[in-house]
Amino acid sequence: MQDLVQHIYWKNTVLDYLIVAGWMLLVSLLVKFFKKYIIQLLQHITSKTENKFDDQIVIAAERFLIPYAYFFINYALINTLTLSPKVERVLSAGLSVITIYYAVRFINYFFHSLVLLYMRFKNEPEERIKQLNGVLVLIKVLIWVAGFIMLLDNLGYNVTTIIAGLGVGGIAIALAAQNILSDLFSYLVIFFDKPFEIGDFIVVGNTSGVIERIGIKTSHLRSLDGQQLVMPNAELVKSTIHNFKRMERRRVVSTIGVVYQTTSQQLHMLPSIIKETVNGVGATFDRAHLKSFGDFAINFEYVFYIETPDYLVYMNTVQAINLTLFEKFEQLGIEFAYPSQTIYLYKNKLDTITNKVEESC
Repeated sequence: MQDLVQHIYWKNTVLDYLIVAGWMLLVSLLVKFFKKYIIQLLQHITSKTENKFDDQIVIAAERFLIPYAYFFINYALINTLTLSPKVERVLSAGLSVITIYYAVRFINYFFHSLVLLYMRFKNEPEERIKQLNGVLVLIKVLIWVAGFIMLLDNLGYNVTTIIAGLGVGGIAIALAAQNILSDLFSYLVIFFDKPFEIGDFIVVGNTSGVIERIGIKTSHLRSLDGQQLVMPNAELVKSTIHNFKRMERRRVVSTIGVVYQTTSQQLHMLPSIIKETVNGVGATFDRAHLKSFGDFAINFEYVFYIETPDYLVYMNTVQAINLTLFEKFEQLGIEFAYPSQTIYLYKNKLDTITNKVEESC
């Protein structure tokens, strides 16, 4: 038995292999024990705290740090053996791949978690957090590219040429995809500047609708007649956007005209009648004035506020004011003006014109 364990295979004794295998088995058991008991204990402790950052640290340790530590320890144990240069290079390359893989995943996860925690700390709505996925995907891709370049550098490749090639290729791609990049940067502007959000009703030029989705290249609107409108982000950013969802209240300017036969006493009463009517329907009265003498009407202008942006409430309030004014004018004998023209004919003058016509005949 002693001769068997002292027998040499590939410059190492059987005892050396058994010792390394034993340590590797022990490390595997320790990792399982650590995950089953220590990690669960830490998760139980952090779940009771208000701070969510410690929960993310425990999750990151379970997903990335412990598995990487397991691979690294096994690599160190294998390296205690006498290995050929070729095997050492393969193991070193394998460790580099594993290191870059777990490092990039850890950075992406940590960055993603920090951004989400910050968004929730600012009480951002879920729609905004969903929009964040487009930006995070782009950043994660860039981190993976950087990690791949670092891996090639660790493996002994000349990354200077690769970086230069990526630079030239990036310029060519940028020139070929100007519209796509324009929409992408416009998406970033929309995300950080927040001119509108999902659920907002906006008007852009002759287009209006409710925002359903904000994508990396386009945004989707649902028009009032049910059509889905797909608009490039670049066009949205360049245009003037009317966001009615963020209107705190509506200011209404209206004009009413009465006939010239209205008495001066009735004209003095009109501003107070309008004020009483506006306040009676729950709107906020601002002013009412005799504005002008028109061709066929005496015009009054009045202004009031509706303390909600809801369009249905706006229409109901305006309707109630108009109906109430109509009833009060009817009771007071005040007539609404309408386009008309009165012609006055004088009999004596008409007879003179008739006689002149008969003499000429």
